[in-house]
Amino acid sequence: MNASELILNADGSVYHLCLLPEQVAPLIITVGDPDRVAKVSKHFDRVDFKVRKREFVTHTGWIGSTRLSVVSTGIGPDNVDIVLNELDALFNIDLVARQPKEALTQLTIIRIGTAGGLQAEIPVDDWVASSAAFGMDGLLHFYEAPGMQDNLALQALRGHCAGQWAFPVSPYFAEGDRSLLQQFDTGFKQGFTATNPGFYGPQGRRLRAAVAYPAYLDMLQGFKFHENKILNLEMETAAIYGLSKLLGHRAVSLSAVLANRATGTFSRRPEKTVQDLIEFVLEKIFNGI
Repeated sequence: MNASELILNADGSVYHLCLLPEQVAPLIITVGDPDRVAKVSKHFDRVDFKVRKREFVTHTGWIGSTRLSVVSTGIGPDNVDIVLNELDALFNIDLVARQPKEALTQLTIIRIGTAGGLQAEIPVDDWVASSAAFGMDGLLHFYEAPGMQDNLALQALRGHCAGQWAFPVSPYFAEGDRSLLQQFDTGFKQGFTATNPGFYGPQGRRLRAAVAYPAYLDMLQGFKFHENKILNLEMETAAIYGLSKLLGHRAVSLSAVLANRATGTFSRRPEKTVQDLIEFVLEKIFNGI
């Protein structure tokens, strides 16, 4: 791999995350907000490494006998593309020889994030475990991922939207890891997620700039496939699921619902809702996920 393709820093660390292989564990919690990393790692029994570059913050340590890392992605699927590829490189590419390793390591990735609820029956302060996600951002179209670029769920969505909405970018569809989802079947609503490339117009929010498709949310709210509805909107899940599938990793995305777009409400205790979710996940890890 040429120096322009696999870019390394002077100390041999991967370019954006600034991490060396020994500084990250194969069990990884991702969060969007860099400040949320410390809110996770404060519950660790021990923190061995703290590394920061730009919006990418990593803390690696231990909970009981389990070594784990928490990494901030920043916001959006473009950042997820950087984080997932560089995490995979740390485990599955010989950074000195610049060659993929013969024996590959499967990572376990748990996203702890926030989202807006799309359905009226998903109140603020609820938790959602995304069984799968529709990517409205186009990221996976830059990879060879035919099973995620055309499938029955996408055909159903296109049929539902026909005559209502011309997709600016063809969506893709990626599923979470079933074994991980089974760990979060209690205390969570499970269903589909819509991952968007922005927070305002791409999620149907209208401030001063007019949006091209004012009925976007109504259209998504009315969609159903095999009894599954689109429960929430956010900006990372489909990218995490899609890249994890391509690279052979397990991933699950867990969201604290802070806003409900159907009812126009916002949580009165957002920090507590997120902190409760963090503690729930860490307890799961302590007990052996």
